[in-house]
Amino acid sequence: MPDLLWDDVRNFFDPDVMGALPDVSVAGTSVEDWQALFDLVRLSGWSWEYSVGGAAEPLPPAADVLARPVDAETADLRVWPVPGVLVIFRPRSAEEIDFDVDLRELQGQEGVDVLCRLLTAMGRRLRKPVVMTAEGDYGGPVLGFDPAADRVVLRADPRLS
Repeated sequence: MPDLLWDDVRNFFDPDVMGALPDVSVAGTSVEDWQALFDLVRLSGWSWEYSVGGAAEPLPPAADVLARPVDAETADLRVWPVPGVLVIFRPRSAEEIDFDVDLRELQGQEGVDVLCRLLTAMGRRLRKPVVMTAEGDYGGPVLGFDPAADRVVLRADPRLS
């Protein structure tokens, strides 16, 4: 059975309600957590590409990525957990893993399931909550992986969105 049902969460997947690129993050992380994420991406079978300033490069250790100067060109880790769904990680700080997903690519039950599988894989690997908030909205998470429940749960009422 799916963690979340489309009919229950469709408001949280509506780009007009949440913004096209909701904020997804893991707080309280470290260089080791970033490395665990890099390892997950490498071992998962997902397609991925690491780039700096738009130029593809081999994925270095997380410690090297996070030690780059503040004014260095932007580093992106683009991950396709399934064809047609792009997740973009931007390693800027060891203290938080944040990434973008495009809700327009996550419509219907299949999209909900893809996001739940991604959040679950990350949350289990890191043993930390992975939460999603509306784009630019720091009012609180709407859903996320809960390590205690070992699944993705609602963190807000989708009827109020």
